[in-house]
Amino acid sequence: MLKPWILISGLALALLALLAISPAGVAGYEVAEYTIADATGDWGFPSPYAHYSRGPGYVRMSFIFDTLVWKDDEGYLPALAEGWEYLEAENAYSFELQEGVTWHDGEPFTAEDVVFTVEYIQDHPYQWVDSSIIESAEAAGDYTVKLYLTEPYAPFMDLVACTLPILPRHIWEGVSDPEGARDDEALVGTGPFRLADYNKAHGTYLYEAYDGYYMGAPKVGRIVFVKISDQTAPAALRQGSAAAASVPPEAVSSLEGAGLEVIEGAFDWNAKLMINHQKEPFSDPEFRRALAYAIDREALVEIVLRGEGLAGSPGMVPPDSDWYNPAVEAYEYDPDLARGMIEDLGYSGTEVEVLVAERGIVGWPGSRAAELIEEQLEDAGLEVTLRSLDGATLDTLVMAWDFDLALLGHGGLGADPDYLRRMTLDETLNSVRYREDDRLTALLEDQRTETDGDDRAEIISEAQVLYAEALPALTLYYPRWYWAHNGEVALYFTRGGISIGVPIPLNKMAFL
Repeated sequence: MLKPWILISGLALALLALLAISPAGVAGYEVAEYTIADATGDWGFPSPYAHYSRGPGYVRMSFIFDTLVWKDDEGYLPALAEGWEYLEAENAYSFELQEGVTWHDGEPFTAEDVVFTVEYIQDHPYQWVDSSIIESAEAAGDYTVKLYLTEPYAPFMDLVACTLPILPRHIWEGVSDPEGARDDEALVGTGPFRLADYNKAHGTYLYEAYDGYYMGAPKVGRIVFVKISDQTAPAALRQGSAAAASVPPEAVSSLEGAGLEVIEGAFDWNAKLMINHQKEPFSDPEFRRALAYAIDREALVEIVLRGEGLAGSPGMVPPDSDWYNPAVEAYEYDPDLARGMIEDLGYSGTEVEVLVAERGIVGWPGSRAAELIEEQLEDAGLEVTLRSLDGATLDTLVMAWDFDLALLGHGGLGADPDYLRRMTLDETLNSVRYREDDRLTALLEDQRTETDGDDRAEIISEAQVLYAEALPALTLYYPRWYWAHNGEVALYFTRGGISIGVPIPLNKMAFL
C-alpha cells in the first residue's frame, strides 16, 4: 500500500502538470485556484451527452452548461430564465429569459436555443430528462418561451427546468451523434466556467472562469479536480494540496482541529442490494422477503459506517424525508425466521453469488459490507459466493440482468419523490426495472401527474408500502456524508440536491 505522503506527492505532481497546460493567468480573482479531491477521478467528457450517468458526471458538466432554473441551499433561483409561471389552462410553463447572455464563443443566447434543445432531446434522448412529457416548445420573441406538456407533471421544476442543459443551436444542429461529439465545440455553453483540460486516464479536470458570465465573473479563477481517495483526502486537505474533499467520519474532528470547515449532508444516498427478480428463486417475493429478514441492516450501519448513518427502509425513502412513511414493513433482523422461510420454500442450500465493487467512496457498500451479508445469508441457510469486480464491469452485469445479488448505491433521495418511480420503473442502471405489481406501477405513474401536494403525498405513502411488500431491491443503509474544505469557497449542500437530487456540495453558485 502506498504511504500517504507518496500519494500526496503524486497529487502535487499531477497538479503541477495540469496547471502548466493553461498559460492563462488567474490574477484578479478572489480565489486563484481551487482544487477538489475526488475518489474516482474520471466521470466522463463533460458535455451533456458524454458525461457518465452518475451525479459527479452531471456536476462536472453543470459548470459549463446552464439550465433554465437552478437551485441553491434555499430553493429555486433564476438561471437562463429570470422568471417563470405555470399556465394551468394551457398546461404549459412560460419562461422569461435573461437578456444579454452569450455562449462561450460570443454568440447570443435566445429562445430559439431553448426550443432547439427541447426538439433535439426528443430526437436524441438525454439520459436525465424524460422528453416525452414535453409536447412542444414555442418561442414568443427572442426572450420568451413556452413549454407545453403532454399531461400535468408534478416534478417538472426539478426534473426538467433544473436539469435540462440548454444547447447552442448554432453548434448542435449539425451534430448527429451527440455521444460521440468530443471536440471543443461540444463544450460551448453559457455556464460560469470553460473546460481547459480533461485527462481521462488520470481523472483530472481543469476549468477556467468565463468572465463574460451573465451573473457576473466567477470569484474563482480555476477549478481543478484531481483523483485522490477519500482515505487520503484528509492529509491532502491538511497539507493544502486540496481545498475540498469528501472525508471519512473518523477524520472530522482532526480536520476541524486543523482549522478546516466541515459540512454534513442529509441522508439522501442509499446503499442498495440489487436483487435479480427476473430469475428463480429471486423472482419469488417471499424469498426476497426472507433475504430482508436475514440481513442485519443495523449491524451494517454500526460496522461498515461506524454508526455514521441510518438503517435502510424497505420502502427506499429515507426517514428524514418529508415523504417518508413510517408504516412501511421494517423486516427487523430475524435470522431464525429467515431460515424457516427459506426452508419452507425449499431453497435451503441454494447457491447465491453476490457481486461487489470497491469504488473508494465513503459509504459505498464494498467488501466489508459484502462479507457481513455473506455471513448473514449463510446463517439463513444459503451457500454464498462473493465476486469482486471493477465498478464498470459490475454496472454492465447489472444492466444485463447477469447476476444474483449485487451491491450498488445512488443518491437523489432528497429530491422530488418521483425518484421512487424512476428507481422502480425506468430502464436505467440504478432502477430495479420492476413492473410485476400492477397496483404499484399505477400508483407510481399516477403520482407524477398529481399536482395537489396532499393527494400526491398519500400516493407516495401507499407506493412505499407496496414497494416494501414486493422488495425488488433492499435499501441497506443511508450513510452520513461529510465534506471538508478550507473556507475559501462557502460550499453547501443544495436543497433537494443538484438537478434530480445529486447530493454533492459543489453547486456552481458557490464559486460565483
